[in-house]
Amino acid sequence: MVDHSMQSSVTHKSRRWLVGLLVLLIVAGVSWWLWPSAAKKAQTAEPSGHTSRSGMMRPGFGGSTQAVPVRVGDVTLGDFPIFFKALGTVTALNTINVRSRVAGELVKVYFKEGQMVKAGELLAEIDPRSYQNALLQAEGTLLQNQAQLKNAQVDVQRYRGLYAEDSIAKQTLDTAEALVSQYQGTVKTNQAAVNDAKLNLEFTKIRAPIAGRVGLRQLDVGNLVAANDTTALVVITQTEPIVVSFTLPENNLALVLERYRSGAKLPVQAWDRGDRKELAVGVLSSIDNQIDITTGTLKFKALFENRDQALFPNQFVNVHLLADTLKNVVLAPTPAIQYGTNGSFVYAMDGDKKVKIRTIKVGATDGDLTVIEEGLEAGDRVVLEGTDRLRDGGAVEVVNDSTDVPITATEQMEGSPDAESDPAADKTKGKAHE
Repeated sequence: MVDHSMQSSVTHKSRRWLVGLLVLLIVAGVSWWLWPSAAKKAQTAEPSGHTSRSGMMRPGFGGSTQAVPVRVGDVTLGDFPIFFKALGTVTALNTINVRSRVAGELVKVYFKEGQMVKAGELLAEIDPRSYQNALLQAEGTLLQNQAQLKNAQVDVQRYRGLYAEDSIAKQTLDTAEALVSQYQGTVKTNQAAVNDAKLNLEFTKIRAPIAGRVGLRQLDVGNLVAANDTTALVVITQTEPIVVSFTLPENNLALVLERYRSGAKLPVQAWDRGDRKELAVGVLSSIDNQIDITTGTLKFKALFENRDQALFPNQFVNVHLLADTLKNVVLAPTPAIQYGTNGSFVYAMDGDKKVKIRTIKVGATDGDLTVIEEGLEAGDRVVLEGTDRLRDGGAVEVVNDSTDVPITATEQMEGSPDAESDPAADKTKGKAHE
């Protein structure tokens, strides 16, 4: 019994060993059969590039001799306007709260809300009857005292004759002359009362003090209005002309102040909130007398005719102040500007098939064009797109036409030059020019 169980155990172990050996042989055979196909695919898929220490090519490092597709732009010669941009607020040149100068019931309103009015135009009317009666009373008192003055003057003339004949005492004549002076003063007081009554009567007709646009009516017909009431009848804003207030940082002041003090009229453009549409063009009109120490800015005002009512009080606009215009300067497309450890540079076309790195010195820019102070000349061509795979002296293919195959993102990211072989390996990539 013991011999039989030991023999069964050995047989079971032998079978497991044989099965494992058979599996290993099958795996080895399949691997040997698939190896030539995998090696051939690896050779076919391997791109050209720099070689590694083992002699194999390193993919994706820009070592290909194939031409890199690029888009190029021209360097031109022209005038370059220098604009300073800021956020501005449209402000009415004058804002008037129209209030009544006399008390009474509001009986008529002659304006429509939002309409344009002229200076002196009738806006509303207060009940004038009580002021008409006051005027009549003042005129009556004036007539009464004028009659007394006339009588006193006649007495003085009579007393002077009698005094000349030595018929009356000098005191009687002096008393008559004093009475004339008293009545003359009374008449002047009465005349002032008449004028005041006329003025109050005129104030019952509320007129526009300035030309402008009226706002919403704040009092209705039938309301009792007090003189100089806190609630205005309406607000008038002068919109022709109109001003835009804005600020500029102090590091931009030198050029602006120099031009302003020389008497030059600096144009100012007002653009909408999206900075897409020009609303109006005016001129710089005034400058504040001190810099705000909390913000380091100086306040400016620009005057606009605004005859088309394009600007509205309290509207926010983008201000473009034309400080100066550079004449006949070299201009390059901004997307062509690259930045490296040695400063700014571009990839300039060297013939029709190669590019060369040009170190440049840049000046003012407006986002689309940049002034080139050194390094380029009018007529040069610079690379706008496809710079990621370029190197000094590299071959390129210009694909500016719409019929050419566009540069895809995969082609741009396919490789980049070695840091050791490319002097601009750490450059900041320029924005693509659209």
